[in-house]
Amino acid sequence: MARITAQTQNERMKTQTATPQALHGALADRFNEHDLDGLLALYDEEASLVPQPGTVVKGSQALRQALAGFLALKPQETFAETLGVVIAGDLALTHSRWGLRGSHPSDGKPIRLEHFGAEVMRRQPDGSWKFLIDDPFAGDR
Repeated sequence: MARITAQTQNERMKTQTATPQALHGALADRFNEHDLDGLLALYDEEASLVPQPGTVVKGSQALRQALAGFLALKPQETFAETLGVVIAGDLALTHSRWGLRGSHPSDGKPIRLEHFGAEVMRRQPDGSWKFLIDDPFAGDR
């Protein structure tokens, strides 16, 4: 049995976020795994997230709470498709189509989300990418 070390996990994360497109894939994977810490690790330390239209959160605690709200939907079959990427230096502007199938936290009824997002990603010193600005509903307007 292979032993997973912190270095192995860091290398896995770096590989899974080596491009802006890969970062979208890693996001969907973390949602499907219900991995809150893994989701939070995909965001830059200065990140902003729009958890619902008209609301912006910043800081690790606010991001954690917002992401936990999405995970409360018990996501299954989450996807994130990259529709466009423009890179300028260490920043990338991306457009995406994403969705998930889950269940409503209060009554367990099925819920299906599908939206168009816009994101700004920042390349990290190790070459990986993280979300700097994530507006999963930007393309809906």
